[in-house]
Order: sequence, then C-alpha cells, then structure tokens
Amino acid sequence: MKKNVNKFIETNRQDPAKINLEERKSRFIEIYQPLANEQLRDQSERCLDCGNPYCQWKCPVHNYIPLWLKLANEGRIIDAAKLSHSTNAFPEICGRVCPQDRLCEGSCTLENGFGAVTIGNIEKYISDEAFKLGWKPDYPEKKSDKKVAIIGAGPAGLACADRLLQAGINVVIYDRNSFIGGLLTFGIPAFKLEKEIIKNRYQLLLDAGAEFKLGIEIGKDIELTELVASHAAVFIATGTYQSLSEPAILSHGIFHTEAIDYLQQVNQDLIDNKEISLKGSIEGKRIVVLGGGDTTMDCIRTSIRLGASKVTGVYRRNEKSMPGSKREYQNACEEGSEFIFNAQPVGLIIRDEKLHAVKFVKTEQVTNSDGKTSLEHVAGSEFEIEADVVITAFGFKPEQYQWLNQHQVQTDHHGRIRVQKERLQTANPKIFAGGDIVRGASLVVHAIADGIAAAREIKEFIEGN
Repeated sequence: MKKNVNKFIETNRQDPAKINLEERKSRFIEIYQPLANEQLRDQSERCLDCGNPYCQWKCPVHNYIPLWLKLANEGRIIDAAKLSHSTNAFPEICGRVCPQDRLCEGSCTLENGFGAVTIGNIEKYISDEAFKLGWKPDYPEKKSDKKVAIIGAGPAGLACADRLLQAGINVVIYDRNSFIGGLLTFGIPAFKLEKEIIKNRYQLLLDAGAEFKLGIEIGKDIELTELVASHAAVFIATGTYQSLSEPAILSHGIFHTEAIDYLQQVNQDLIDNKEISLKGSIEGKRIVVLGGGDTTMDCIRTSIRLGASKVTGVYRRNEKSMPGSKREYQNACEEGSEFIFNAQPVGLIIRDEKLHAVKFVKTEQVTNSDGKTSLEHVAGSEFEIEADVVITAFGFKPEQYQWLNQHQVQTDHHGRIRVQKERLQTANPKIFAGGDIVRGASLVVHAIADGIAAAREIKEFIEGN
C-alpha cells in the first residue's frame, strides 16, 4: 500500500469519542471509546516517519513508534503488538494512563500546526486488538534454576518480572495488597484504567510461570534476610504510598482525607465487586480537593461519580503551572468540577464540631533579586470556600522501611533508596531497586522503564555469579 505523504494536511488529529457525559459522571468505566478501524488508518498514516523520531526519544521506554504505526496502518496488528511489547512491558496500560501530551505526542513534529498523531490511543488499540485475536507474549517454557524475589507488584515490579520471565529466570513477587498492580490497581481510578486490564496481565504472568505471594508484608510476615538468602537477587519496587500533607489542614483530621486513602478504598471496593463504602460520606456533600496533579483530578472525578453536590479543585499556582495532564484537567472540567487557582489553604472553619469551610489566601509568583521565583501570600486576600470534606493531593513520598537497614541498603533524606546510576543496584550487590522508591513519585512509564532496566542488570549479575 502506497503511503499518502500529504495525509497530515488532509486529515486533522482526531481523538476517540467519549461516552455520554451523564453516563461518565455516574459510572467507573473508561470514558474513551475504542478507535474505529478507519480512524486508526487515518491517524497512523499521518505519521511523517521522521528520520530522527522525537516521539521515540521522548518516550521513557523508547518505543519504536513510527514502525508500529506503519504496521498498524497496514493491518498487521499482531506484528505491531510484538514490536510494541519489545520495548514496553505493558503498552495497553501506558496507552491509557501516560500523559502523552507531555511525552510522545508533545514531541510529535506535527504537534505545532497540525496536531500530533494520536499515538497513545493507537498504542492501546494495538494491544487490545492483539489480545482479542488470541495473541500472547512469548515466554520460554524452560527456566533456569535461579530465582529472583521481587518486592512490590506495581508497574516497576511487574515489568521486571515480565522481562526476567522472558529471559528464562524464575520470579516470586511479594506484595502486601490483596491483588497486583500497586497504584495501577488501587490508585488510578477505573474510569482511566479498568481493572480487567490488570487482571488480564495477572493471568498472562501466571501462565508464564510467575509466582505471587499477595497479602505478605516484608518485615512482618517474612524477613528480607530470608529473601536475600534464598534468592539469586532481590528487586525492591515498593513505590511511594506516604502522603505529603499540608500541616494547616491536618489540624482537624476528622474533616480531612488523604488522596491515596480515598482512592485506595474506592478501588478496593471495585476490585471486590462491593458497594463503594465511601459513597455515603461523599454523596450530596461539598468537596474541596487541594493540589494540581493527576491525583487531584482522580479525586475530583471520583467525587463526582460518588454523587458530590459540588466539587472544587484548588491549586496554589496558576492553571498553566499545573503538573497534571491537560487531558485529565479538561475531563474534570467537562464533568462539572470548578477550579480556583493561585490560592493556598491556611485553615479550616469549624461550626458545631463540623467542617463548614476552608480558609484560603491568594498567592502570587514573585521574582527575587537573584532571579529565582517564589510563591508569596497576598496581604488581605483571605477568602473561604464552603466544604464538608477536604481531600489533600499534594503528592507522595516513600515509607520508612526498617528492614532495609540490616542489609546496607542506603536511603536519602527523602527516604528514597540510593542506587548506582544506570545499574539500579544498591550498596548491597544482591539487592536492586527501581521505580518510585528510587525516583520519588513519578510516572507509570518511568517505573516500567526501571523494571525493564533492572531485569537486564539482574540477569547480568546472576550470569556473572
């Protein structure tokens, strides 16, 4: 099939259609409809097949994007899926949750002027369709007698397991949660990533020979010493689950909930196919969510689905400075959330032992004499927002694991594990680490990239010992 080199001029960027707005606001299901075959062909043909593809280099796992766009355009879905999986352990997940506007699509040559190719949705389409056709990743049946312990079944741990299994190395994956996925399962809402996607990966890894020990907490149910002694290597990928909080807001904890606790409880109920227990605490209530990242949008959009009467997002900087995805901000706006910018919480207003409002002060960005900028309060600008529930989404930090100290695993002042640059190996040569526990709270695709890199280093370490 001869390529139409003018397709990017003749055809605009086209995102997949969203389901009906009212349905979106009441259900925990993915909001984007699958690309139609014609959309897939049109969008993939828009790719200019750049000699130096910026999209590929901006992608943390360096996907062969132009190549699998070409294969998809030709209808070679299985070949496209194989190529996509060669660089990315979980493309069907990244296609759903990656902030493509800041990564591959944001670097697309067509972004300025014509609109980027819809890379993320095509990535998702390729894997979804390949799975429907019965395709599965290849894993060798014969394994070595070596076994690696992986602590944490989030994206970094699972990616490491996937690549080790492909290398013929046995893995045992430990996680304190009742199911795999980490924040993929318990943090990201189902309207962005339906849990069936994670369940499908779980089955694929089980079929490949992965052994899972769920509901097991290191240092409580089993000691790290035992894992180090009985495995060829250990990979720590415990993520970041400790919330960063605003001290002024925590003065009345009964009126406050952390984003991670909120999202985990809702997602746990969905995993267990239960009624959402928090619905009674949110339905008909005025909710204020503090923060400007994707977790903020997750909490806002979850509150809308639980029937909140009003949801307001408040961020201390301006709209342009929000670290979250523009796409998720737009979705939150469409679904009815209000937003207030350049405002910082300074306290709560309590009446009759109940939260009545949150008190804020306006902020402004000031450039100091040394050229650095800082955020300052505007004198006399205090105002109130009525609220029944406050949710803080200021980000996450690692928990402090005492069991690390016994094995010469060093951490920095933030609690992040120190590793050798590029190698993801700790001061204990038998212990590796990656993902958020090393980087701090970051993107899913960065965790996947770390898991893939760690598997490569662990394989080399095992073969050399």
